Amino acid sequence: MRKKNKNIVLENIRLVSAGAKGVAIGKTDDGKTVLVSGAVPGDLVNARVKKSKSNYFEAEAVEILEESPYRVAPKCVHFGVCGGCKWQNLAYEQQLVFKQDEVYNHIKRIGGIEDFETLQILGNKEQYFYRNKMEFSFSNARWLTQYEISSEENFGNRDALGFHIPGMWSKILDLKECWLQEDPSNAIRLAVKNYAVKNGLEFFDVKEQTGFLRTLMMRQNSKGEWMVLFQLFRDEKENREKLFDFLLSEFPQIRTLVYCINSKQNDSIYDQNVVIYFGDGFLMEEMDGLKFKIGPKSFFQTNYKQALELYRKTLEFADLKGDEVVYDLYTGTGTIAQYVARNAKQVIGIESVQEAINAAKEHAELNGLSNCTFYCGDMKDIFNDEFLANHPKADVLITDPPRDGMHQKVVEQILKLAPEKIVYVSCNSATQARDLALMKDQYRLVKILPVDMFPQTHHVENIALLVKI
Repeated sequence: MRKKNKNIVLENIRLVSAGAKGVAIGKTDDGKTVLVSGAVPGDLVNARVKKSKSNYFEAEAVEILEESPYRVAPKCVHFGVCGGCKWQNLAYEQQLVFKQDEVYNHIKRIGGIEDFETLQILGNKEQYFYRNKMEFSFSNARWLTQYEISSEENFGNRDALGFHIPGMWSKILDLKECWLQEDPSNAIRLAVKNYAVKNGLEFFDVKEQTGFLRTLMMRQNSKGEWMVLFQLFRDEKENREKLFDFLLSEFPQIRTLVYCINSKQNDSIYDQNVVIYFGDGFLMEEMDGLKFKIGPKSFFQTNYKQALELYRKTLEFADLKGDEVVYDLYTGTGTIAQYVARNAKQVIGIESVQEAINAAKEHAELNGLSNCTFYCGDMKDIFNDEFLANHPKADVLITDPPRDGMHQKVVEQILKLAPEKIVYVSCNSATQARDLALMKDQYRLVKILPVDMFPQTHHVENIALLVKI
């Protein structure tokens, strides 16, 4: 260990595994854990300490002394700057190993559960271009690199269309390319930016809250049909119509183009009036014969193909015979509920967001599923003794909560309900493991299946099957 510029630098740290949020983990000579950003497992590094805790350091790599055998060349020119795809420099096969290990270790360490089967992680066939929805922001103050700043050059036009720099909300990285959404996503974004600059359209000023162009969102379905949504800070009818007509003439894949005028401080569209300029204002998606209507505000899985695999595995874990009552907690737009409904007697879905419940009911009707019933309310409030008394007992319960996991009251109600089988789908295996620990006296964890929904990131889903003891 040595000091440099008044900062502690840890020398010759061998990074051996991956930790939460994609950091690499090593140890000092005296056994203290070091969580290192900016490196991958297998690297030998010098790392500058950012935070010192009683039993670990948080640090960032300042020098890579020896490269990991798992290192690969990142594909994207913006790697390391935009904040996304942080594992592009880590071989995909090794990403899967670390993701599976993380889930397994959470279940054992946090859940305190030892005896269960761990199935091989379900990798993603597409390692890039797997997202069907992307959002980009306009800014008149493009983020400058330290090199550009120190050069003292006058960069003239600083308009940008891209992603927010992590930790610097007012700064936008002007994207030359993105490997997350397939073509023509990059082409549409670049065409919009070039047209706007050429025609003097005003990009949004985040600090001053002024300008014309604010955000650009693109969605696609599995048929190659596209939706484009513009958020405009103010309406400039002539400029708006010329921009939209240009885009429609250049990209026949765009099946619908919508916009909203959003002059409030945040760019959330859920309380905004979205106007249809071209097309129906929605796209249709199909999943194993089920149809879903996807609008600009719709909640829908951003990785369609892998979401379908996850639903198939969820149904496989549930192993329905056709005469079961199924509860689907945190049902969202009811995609899982409807996916399993064709194999169940009755499905009851609960969700806190009214727009999602409205969509679930619309989709159930669209798909001719008369055995699905949906309720809206905060889960810990609506899923109570009265609800259980007024509805048939569940044979199987499926739960797919947000990252925070389930409220303790919800877990307690599940234990009162006492279904024979629980299928727990999670996007955060740490909170899932916490919840499983609360149920382990009444339920046996049979098996888990980690599912990779987001290659090149540290995120991993997990499906757990529990049976009543």
